[in-house]
Amino acid sequence: MRHAIILAGGSGTRLWPWSRAAQPKQLLPLSGGQTLLQIAYDRLKEVVPDQNRAICAGESHRVIIRRSLSLADSQYLGEPMGRDTVNALGFCAAVLAKSDPDAVMGVCTSDHIIETVELFAQGFALAEQYPNALVTFGITPTAASTAYGYLQLGEAVSGTARTVSRFREKPDAPTAEQFFTAGAEKYLWNSGMFVWRAATLLDCLRRYEPEIHAGLLRIAEAWGTPKQQQTLAEVYPGLKKISVDFAVMEPASRDPLVQVLAVPMPLKWVDVGSWNAFAETCPHDENGNALGAARHLLHHTKRTLVASSDPKHLIATLGCEDLIIVHTPDATLVCRADQAENIKELHQFVGQKHGHAIL
Repeated sequence: MRHAIILAGGSGTRLWPWSRAAQPKQLLPLSGGQTLLQIAYDRLKEVVPDQNRAICAGESHRVIIRRSLSLADSQYLGEPMGRDTVNALGFCAAVLAKSDPDAVMGVCTSDHIIETVELFAQGFALAEQYPNALVTFGITPTAASTAYGYLQLGEAVSGTARTVSRFREKPDAPTAEQFFTAGAEKYLWNSGMFVWRAATLLDCLRRYEPEIHAGLLRIAEAWGTPKQQQTLAEVYPGLKKISVDFAVMEPASRDPLVQVLAVPMPLKWVDVGSWNAFAETCPHDENGNALGAARHLLHHTKRTLVASSDPKHLIATLGCEDLIIVHTPDATLVCRADQAENIKELHQFVGQKHGHAIL
């Protein structure tokens, strides 16, 4: 049976000061009044029935997320703490496989905006057709970006799907330029979205990361019993912290027992992980300013993002270019647009100097 897991963890520090520990970015109305999480959840309704869609996020956000989506308790898989993507996905796979040994599991994140789900359905079909397949989705690059990992493509398999001969981590600028120049027939951005059989992922973990696999089996054995939460709290924090790309996808691309396949997604895709990416989702004026504030007056201003969590607050600018200006009741961010990727570092300094209550 088809299942979908939406990863909604992460702190969204690069979207501070809107994104906070108590209300991270996936719960903020960043796109057309809807939250990113609501968009991700609704996007999958055409390929996965409602009762088979679940959220994986921190246990601390269980109440607010369940309320926002009207979820059943069983549709929320709460991590006691973050241990990177392979443990989140392995945890979900182990729980699904216990109740549905034939579960085919689609994975997407709550901070991506895509325009269609037809290709996601193709990913399910591939995982159902090839039991040993790990299916990922590759985005056609629109620039020589250093912000994303890349998929190096191999031969054609079925329809538009291609084998993945190598996973390439986020490159430096010259390497990114080489990948972009080579074209989408050879390199795609790694979207971080997947489809696979839960049993196939668990088998990969058994062979590549046996200690993680053993811990996940302990959690699965206790799942649905009175020892469920106790076992999760005891085992999960001790699991090796590592991403799914490093732990599974890279070794799988070299493993003859596994097929790593990529479905190209030649469509508009926005990873709303920074203020520059958020600006792409906003309406723009004739001077290229991104308008994320209800009240604004931008005079002699170009290519500047203004955003405010208060619809009554006015942001006025004069003679500004290439800035990010974000207002909240207790913190205001002003930075050059080319420094957006460094807001995560600023976030650490804010906590050290002003305390964690403002994070």
